[in-house]
Amino acid sequence: MREFKVVVLGSGGVGKSALTVQFVSGCFMEKYDPTIEDFYRKEIEVDTSPCVLEILDTAGTEQFASMRDLYIKNGQGFVVVYSLTNHQTFQDIKPMKELITRVKGSERVPILLVGNKSDLEHQREVAASEGEALAQLWGCPFVEASAKSRTNVNEMFAEIPVATSRPPPRPPGGALPRPPAPLPGRPGRASAGAAKHVISTC
Repeated sequence: MREFKVVVLGSGGVGKSALTVQFVSGCFMEKYDPTIEDFYRKEIEVDTSPCVLEILDTAGTEQFASMRDLYIKNGQGFVVVYSLTNHQTFQDIKPMKELITRVKGSERVPILLVGNKSDLEHQREVAASEGEALAQLWGCPFVEASAKSRTNVNEMFAEIPVATSRPPPRPPGGALPRPPAPLPGRPGRASAGAAKHVISTC
């Protein structure tokens, strides 16, 4: 059975732990308890192929930033999270793609950009178009999600093994990938080339 090491990155308070716990156990964390480092393991099926996700939920505070390079070095795929209710958290993750490619020494690293807290639309500070533009710049999928309502939670984590198996893109003339297209069956968006995948959790 294939295993994928997934690292969840982003500023403190954006809901990295809430998304991870919702995916792994189906529970929503009401109380915010700052994470230093938590490790989770979950078996899923994507298109009837079983695989195991080993998920590292990382600290979002600057005092643990020195540990970030080690997390990235050991990761195979990355979920980069910001809160769509806090524009500063979106600004904070903008250098993340460059950091990941520098540490990994490769441009071809599976990354998913996630705008969390889509259930708080009335508090939105980051437009969906801003997330789409950054994902297009990074050449990665993008989705808006909600740990509270479980919107796109399974889909976002299943995207990592899907992206790892996807052949490397070869755009003509070095052009940017096409604009993001919606993830199937859910509100939110993902980059072009993301096909429909049947996902089940075990």
